Amino acid sequence: MAFLEKAKQFFKTYWTAILAWVIIIVGVEIGLYYGFDEGILTMIALIVGFLGQAFAALIAWIGLVPLIGPLAAKVLSLPFIWLLNGIGYLVTIVAIKRGYPKEVLNYRVLTITLLVGITIGYILGKVI
Repeated sequence: MAFLEKAKQFFKTYWTAILAWVIIIVGVEIGLYYGFDEGILTMIALIVGFLGQAFAALIAWIGLVPLIGPLAAKVLSLPFIWLLNGIGYLVTIVAIKRGYPKEVLNYRVLTITLLVGITIGYILGKVI
């Protein structure tokens, strides 16, 4: 019975975020199936995600994972990570406009590898 009470409390607390994620996933799938513009789908997903607090709930759900969850949530919410990723997207836009698609792919792979490495390193440093 304790599990049912906890599950009921979880859904009561996060019902808007769960609904937002369902709308985002279903909306993107339908939009891609019918060939809508990806930019418009992205903006709709961002608006629904912000209004439904889906992104904040995702970090909270990551934080629920025992042992490494709180550490990963702490790293993912660091302003440095957001700043580094944002600069990466700006550089990507400029590089694509100048005609460097292969270099952009290499740069994004390196950026994602760096962010994952920082996250794993932070978690291992706290655990060990």
